[in-house]
Formats: sequence, C-alpha cells, structure tokens
Amino acid sequence: QVQLVLSGGGLVQAGESLRLSCAASGSILRISTMAWYRRAPGKQRELVTAITSGGSTNYADSVKGRFTISRDNAKNTVYLQMNSLKPEDTAVYYCRVEGILYGSRSFDSWGQGTQVTVSS
Repeated sequence: QVQLVLSGGGLVQAGESLRLSCAASGSILRISTMAWYRRAPGKQRELVTAITSGGSTNYADSVKGRFTISRDNAKNTVYLQMNSLKPEDTAVYYCRVEGILYGSRSFDSWGQGTQVTVSS
C-alpha cells in the first residue's frame, strides 16, 4: 500500500508564502501524476495543480503565477510553493498520487489534508 505524509500548512498573512510537501512511501514501482487539491469552507474540492511524470504541469486559473508545483522523483515527493497568498486561498489542501505498485497494480492515494489559513 501507499502512505502519503503531508507537511507545511499553517497560518500566514496575505502576501506571504508557504510551501507544502507530500511524501509517498510504500511498494511503489512508478509514480505517474502528482497533484494538489483544496477544499475551502462551504465549497467543493477543486484541483489546484498537477504534474505528470514528464514534468508537464497545469494550474487552476486562480493560482496561476502564484503557485508552483514540483516533484522530486528520487524522494517520491511533490511540493507546492504558494506565494502571494490571498485570504481566498484558505482551505484544506490535499495531495493525490497515482502510479503503479510492484506487482503491477495501480494505485490512487490521497493525503490526509493540511490546513492553510490566510488572514487579511
């Protein structure tokens, strides 16, 4: 099985930065897509950004130019650098990792979520 450990959430003021990380461990043969989602109070969960194994990325319009996703394949870790944070970025952030386990079974795992709160 795959375990995801998130770190880096917290409380910041508008305009400040935070960096989230999500490390995957387990019987992982290969990781394909790594992504960050968020759920703001009273809203549905939304895709923030994703990165493929080849390094292609996509971003929600609301975070383009402010957030950057990256990955360290050697560490099975995905990062989310969040700059110029706004109060509307306040949410619980989740990572999602998809790939293949040893034994050729696919997996699709979610982290437990980390709270990001941006005060005005």
